[in-house]
Amino acid sequence: MAVRNKNNIDFTLLVTVLILLALGVAMVFSASSISSFMKYNDRYRYLKSQGFFAVIGIFAMMFMSRFDYRILGRFAGLLLIISVLLLIAVFVPGIGYSANNAARWIKIGSQTMQPSEFAKFALIIFMAKSISNKKGKIRSFRHGVLPYVLLMGLYFVLIILEPNLSMAGSIVMITFAMLFAAGTKIVYLMGWIIPIIPAVGYIIKKKPYMLNRITSYLDPWADPLNTGYQAIQSLYALGSGGIFGLGLGNSRQKFFYIPEPQNDFIFSIIGEELGFIGTATIVILFLLLIWRGLRIALSCPDTFGCLLATGITCMIAIQATLNIAVATVTIPTTGISLPFISSGGSSLLFVMVNMGILLNISKTVKTDGS
Repeated sequence: MAVRNKNNIDFTLLVTVLILLALGVAMVFSASSISSFMKYNDRYRYLKSQGFFAVIGIFAMMFMSRFDYRILGRFAGLLLIISVLLLIAVFVPGIGYSANNAARWIKIGSQTMQPSEFAKFALIIFMAKSISNKKGKIRSFRHGVLPYVLLMGLYFVLIILEPNLSMAGSIVMITFAMLFAAGTKIVYLMGWIIPIIPAVGYIIKKKPYMLNRITSYLDPWADPLNTGYQAIQSLYALGSGGIFGLGLGNSRQKFFYIPEPQNDFIFSIIGEELGFIGTATIVILFLLLIWRGLRIALSCPDTFGCLLATGITCMIAIQATLNIAVATVTIPTTGISLPFISSGGSSLLFVMVNMGILLNISKTVKTDGS
């Protein structure tokens, strides 16, 4: 007989998150030790940073797991406004921080924060609260689709100006997923996706490096030392790992063949060092996390919690899928981190906060003991 799980969090989800976090810290150190030593004369620099945010992230997750998620709904509008202001702040001299021809960060002391990570967090909370208040109106275009499309468009424009096409694309997919889960008519969803396609095409045409990534994806070996370089090196890493890998710490591609191996292409380093067994383990852990997240969403007794769990789970699923697809050259190269595993303090912190919220929601669901 199903009983209400008032006190216990989803233990399977918690263990999955902690395993992914531990693997991430280990792989960040393994992937970054050489480049960290050459750049900073400190092979532990990235490890110390990732380890610090991992510890802070665990405390943040446990705090949010005890913090009633319903209270977040009261601040949905405020969080939305703050997120927009932060996205604008990256372009303000003295506040924004640029690297590699992209203005995606805000400088806070010696640390940087990526406002787009907070934007995803704010968007999910706002949409979950707003949709839950509208009830049946979500099936109308005027009340159920148009406001969220306009909001998504604002986020999309601000993030694309950084530029960050992969993050902007994630915002679109999260919005689509949450509207779909809320029961929006498919015809309305498909209707607003149609104009996005030519818009993205125009953006790619105006940004030569984006167009080069698409052409190099079709044939990386046509320009192996330039546009196809990252894709080829990623495939070399995955291929050389075989079934069992070269062993932890024994990657050859991290010796300046793959740029910033602790970030976007860390999945390739996992494949090289831990082999197919290692990459399959990562994929299975993400699938397990997604299953538990969707199970929590489907079992949640209130609409706000259901949509909040759906948004958080879809965010993780989208980001992990895109990162792994890039590393395996299934899609064109784009910069997006692998949740829990890629180096990045603000990204890791917000992921852990979201996991805390998901764990808190899991306390409210009915469980049959599975």
